[in-house]
Amino acid sequence: MSKTLSDTILVIDSGCDLPLEYILQDNIVPLGLVCNFKGEAIEDDFGKNFIRKDFYDALRQGEMPTTSQINSQRFVEVFRKYAKDEKSIIYIVMSSALTGTINSANIAKDTVLEEFPSADISIVDSKCASLGEGLLVYYAYEMLKQGKPKEEIVTWLEENKLKINHWFTVNDLNHLKRGGRISSSAAAVGTLLNIKPVLYVDNEGRLTPFSKCRGRKKAISTLAEKFKEKTDPNKEQVIAIGHGDCIEDALALEALVRENGNVKDVILSYVGTAIGSHTGPEILGLYFIAEER
Repeated sequence: MSKTLSDTILVIDSGCDLPLEYILQDNIVPLGLVCNFKGEAIEDDFGKNFIRKDFYDALRQGEMPTTSQINSQRFVEVFRKYAKDEKSIIYIVMSSALTGTINSANIAKDTVLEEFPSADISIVDSKCASLGEGLLVYYAYEMLKQGKPKEEIVTWLEENKLKINHWFTVNDLNHLKRGGRISSSAAAVGTLLNIKPVLYVDNEGRLTPFSKCRGRKKAISTLAEKFKEKTDPNKEQVIAIGHGDCIEDALALEALVRENGNVKDVILSYVGTAIGSHTGPEILGLYFIAEER
């Protein structure tokens, strides 16, 4: 007999960048990644108290935050709570190529299994980031609401996670330079020439350069072109757009993408601190499902 929605818990981290109202739904348990910001270790609460506009304004004024993973004890507390209640747990984690959080989760899983040998805990390395991870959470939750068994959901996630496309651009190359993504000389030349890089997430879950565009407008149109190029115009889907406090650009991108005619709905949200700390303000990302990345 398959378990009902109330029997399965979906644990998610703030790396998924879903809107606050979404993560407040039943059977979703959110955990915030930690942002070291203005001398304090602040848990990203999906924008509830740690306001994302304020975060990006601080970055514009020169603040340079860092991020750290969720420690294993926080996972132990969550896994133990639901294992004790005999709930099944699915944790969709931000790409292991970008954070060590999955290691903390696996340590916690082993710890809880020693205490509750029959605990049902699945940890899915999404190989995704930001709203790419968020789309996986969205589809997993839709399956939960349809009454799909936990095993079927985990299988779907593993079979489809590398179909989630992430295409994004940034406005300020200096943040990528600071994170070691590009060299100082490349950042200097790119800034001088108004170069806006387009990047994607590869099958290993890493941020990877794709192309260089002259100007922001061209970079945004390139994101829309990738959607048109890679998706079936006859198959509607829910897509996601994430932005680093640049809502006008996000809406412009949405309008371009909707021209393709196969957008059922759009999840529009701020990019959170996990990614924003490394890309800076005005990051703009497009996330959707295709046959491959």
